[in-house]
Amino acid sequence: MKHGLVDQADKFKKRIASSDTSNYRIAYKNELVVGFPIDEGVLGFQTKYPAGIVSPAYDIWRLKNEADCHIPYLERYLRSSQARSLYASRMQGAVARRRSLTKADFLDLEIPFPPLADQIKIDHLLGKVEGLIAQRKQQLQQLDDLLKSLFLELFGDPMRNEKGWEKKTAIDYADCIVPGRDKPKTFSGGTPWVTTGDLQPLGVTERSRGGIGLSDEEIQEVRARVVPKSSVLLTCVGDLGVVSITGSDMVINQQIHAFQVSKVMSEEFFMYSLWFQQKYMYQNASQTTLPYMNKTVCNSTPMIRPPKDLQIQFSEAVKNVYRIKIPCQQSLADLETLHGALSQQAFKGELDLSRVPSPGIRAEEEGPVAVVPLHSATLQNLAVNLPESDNPFAAQESAEARVGLIAQWLEAYRGQLGRTPFLVQHFMAAVQTRLAEMHPDNDFALGANDYEHIKAWVFDALADGTLTQGFNAAGNHIELKAVQA
Repeated sequence: MKHGLVDQADKFKKRIASSDTSNYRIAYKNELVVGFPIDEGVLGFQTKYPAGIVSPAYDIWRLKNEADCHIPYLERYLRSSQARSLYASRMQGAVARRRSLTKADFLDLEIPFPPLADQIKIDHLLGKVEGLIAQRKQQLQQLDDLLKSLFLELFGDPMRNEKGWEKKTAIDYADCIVPGRDKPKTFSGGTPWVTTGDLQPLGVTERSRGGIGLSDEEIQEVRARVVPKSSVLLTCVGDLGVVSITGSDMVINQQIHAFQVSKVMSEEFFMYSLWFQQKYMYQNASQTTLPYMNKTVCNSTPMIRPPKDLQIQFSEAVKNVYRIKIPCQQSLADLETLHGALSQQAFKGELDLSRVPSPGIRAEEEGPVAVVPLHSATLQNLAVNLPESDNPFAAQESAEARVGLIAQWLEAYRGQLGRTPFLVQHFMAAVQTRLAEMHPDNDFALGANDYEHIKAWVFDALADGTLTQGFNAAGNHIELKAVQA
């Protein structure tokens, strides 16, 4: 579902195939293997070996003409959200995860199939953004690993307690809150309702700025539990040991336990101590369909107690790292949004690919491409040619360099508008797209301060006459246009 076809040995520590594989299906190179549930994208091309065997439950398809198809492009589409929606609309069967498409319905699906050169460009562009996403995830993992290493350096392993700290249980240092069993049918109000999917491992839950909420009346009606800011949340069903700290008052469901930590401990130290006790949690959880850890197990979790000043030292380190981590998480979210938007536009044929360089070819080697007015606003912003920055990293570290780079790109954008309206959101999207093309290792992302610089530039351009403001009667809105020389 996440990685397509993988070797059995890469996924499992032991052989899971039957000893008799005579009825297994052979997938030859460049053949498509389709599993189930197909609406979750469980499929992939076999591109590693001349031949390999797969489960007899899977379907195998051969391309009629490989010369017209760039396989990575086709696999991207077949695993895309657009394609998965098509599968879901035509699937048959009563059991959710066993529902499937008939072969006739699968063959009847319409697939966007641009020329081969465009397929290659789309795959290349989406791959660049995916590279940035992977890089950002790696950075977040490195920050988490840094704090785990610091915890072990300061306190040692809480389970072994090789440093000989006072050792009791979680109930000695915190009160555990267990929510009611009922879950409301509808949500409204301002208090965030938090489920397991909202928790970030070893993170700070940020639901105070929106999200689903409950009114005071609904909270009383369902006997839910309100936990105050700085409570430590712990998942107790399924993936045990996912721990976060609340950023505001919150309402939790029955799959989360909350700890209100006493003054003898810091919340950050308590959170990491719980994380290092995952082995204890799994060993003592009830093993039914999913592992479940009740309040008694939570309360009896072993807990060391180092000096408070050492805990505070660790807490300050956590807060400092999170000043780096939170913008990195936002950058990851922005990149994932960008990837989703580019995918949709690419598979709808709405990307202007003339300015996307082919793999292995520098953009300037492809020759100049005339900028023409485009019918779609999305196409327009992706057709903008922003000059490459000599040092994109300087713009991250220096506010002055950042303002200069934005001004340079704004001038380039204005010069290419022709009769197309000037739109700030289009410019900002063009910046992110251009950076993804030119600097795959760059961490540059526009934010609120940059928006203010753009606004200031617009007012200056209006004052000096390089931009004009008028009324679009057809669209019933004010619009800005570049003054033509």
